[in-house]
Amino acid sequence: MRECIPLYIDAAGVTVLVAFFGVLGSLLVGFLLSVVRFFKVPVLSNVSGIYIELARNTPLIVQLYFIYYGLPKVGIRFSSLTTAIIGLVFLGSAYMAESFRSAFEVISKDQSEAASALGMSRIKVMLLIILPQSLPVAVPSLTANTIFLVKETSVVSIVALMDLMNLAKDIIALYYKTNEALFMLVVAYALILLPISLFAHFVEKRVKYAH
Repeated sequence: MRECIPLYIDAAGVTVLVAFFGVLGSLLVGFLLSVVRFFKVPVLSNVSGIYIELARNTPLIVQLYFIYYGLPKVGIRFSSLTTAIIGLVFLGSAYMAESFRSAFEVISKDQSEAASALGMSRIKVMLLIILPQSLPVAVPSLTANTIFLVKETSVVSIVALMDLMNLAKDIIALYYKTNEALFMLVVAYALILLPISLFAHFVEKRVKYAH
């Protein structure tokens, strides 16, 4: 299996790339969704709620099938890599949005109402009052969601992306070395997830201490 190590390194790079942009996109979109719902923006708040429920209650594999195989029927095509990232963002942003929203609701509404009465815009209220206080509360949930999304990258192999899972399947099919291929797969994911888990634990402790 030594000759397969470079292949695993390349596949791990693809997995990390999908995970990085998937998590980053999930945080950004999730934050926007949570802000819309927190301030109860007309129409958009209801649309956001429907989106969150849809994303959280459908499997990632179904979402990927729809994006990669369904959308081309109407002329919309994405590469395997783009499909994987979009799918991860679609799923992850719903979970991130709920994490942010739950943290926002911990903050007393009197603070935001008082700031609004003083003439502060909603953007300033969010950035200067709500976010600094709620972010420490949201960190544990956000880090748990991050780890969850990284593990969910194992599903993206269904869109013909040569990630770790797809590579392991190919090696098993070609060489019939199931145990070795799966062992390398576990090691590869452990090497990716362990640093993330340790960093998340470090951030949680620092935020808890600072808070």
